[in-house]
Amino acid sequence: MATIRFTVNGQARSVDTEPERLLLEVLREDLGLTGTKYGCGEGQCGACTVLLDGRATFSCVTPVRAAEGRKILTIEGLAAEGKLHPVQQAFLDQGAMQCGYCTPGMVLGTVALLERTPKPTETQIVEGLNGHLCRCNGYHRIVAAVQHAAAGKRG
Repeated sequence: MATIRFTVNGQARSVDTEPERLLLEVLREDLGLTGTKYGCGEGQCGACTVLLDGRATFSCVTPVRAAEGRKILTIEGLAAEGKLHPVQQAFLDQGAMQCGYCTPGMVLGTVALLERTPKPTETQIVEGLNGHLCRCNGYHRIVAAVQHAAAGKRG
């Protein structure tokens, strides 16, 4: 057992837990942040994506000890002051979700992508979201949403 300290969605937090416990479990079970989804449990589908110091990270394969002293952003912390983040708004505007299961991970993956590549080509979008699976096969709308968000960031 260890005390792990980190910042989640702008708030300092700590948990007493086993250091090898998965970050996904701590977020969902200990902190009640259920927007981060369990999908494959192998880091292959992206449903569990969070931003760890701004980098898209699969929380289902990340031990909580790796978050010690770091900043975590979950889907619950993305909107600010009752207003959707531009990427969330772009997904809504483009109808880039059906069941919504993959959406939190896709949105956070997109936020990270646009931070490192503000004007991505379609190929860069596809490569940047590689590893994020949409069970409803909404990829064309997802790519359109990323393009929409990128255009909004520029304009």
